[in-house]
Amino acid sequence: MTSSVKRACGHCTLCCKVMAIEALAKPANSWCRNCRPGRGCAIYTERPGECEDFACLWLASDLLDERWKPSRSKLVLTTSEDGIEVRCDPGSPNAWRREPYAGDIRAWAAEGERNDMTVVVIAGQRLILVTPDREFDLGIVGPDERIVREIEGAKVVKEDD
Repeated sequence: MTSSVKRACGHCTLCCKVMAIEALAKPANSWCRNCRPGRGCAIYTERPGECEDFACLWLASDLLDERWKPSRSKLVLTTSEDGIEVRCDPGSPNAWRREPYAGDIRAWAAEGERNDMTVVVIAGQRLILVTPDREFDLGIVGPDERIVREIEGAKVVKEDD
């Protein structure tokens, strides 16, 4: 996705909360010790490369309107090699269920089915696979597990690598 509109984070710092930052030993779903919520990064000019290189989908794509700005939606959208990840602010774990977000997420899931891509919601430590007509709560998916996209009835399989 490319953007013809140059966007800036502004006061949005939600990625500093929901994303893990390996270089800083910061786990997901907790504020980075260098973040000043709503103001920015205290070490911005010396921030790790993974922070410098990061751009959520709202920044990277003009296909998402202002409603999707993370500070407003309480959702940080990222891509993975398999599809789209919707990361919820731990303080708003059901933000993805509200409109217009829920409808868009289901539409992406329908498009993903046609293009062999997945849409996963990450709410706290739980992963929820979203399909056009249902959800599969995968629980906590560990670093040594992966999601196998073979849906049979009401079951989605997790496998150890």
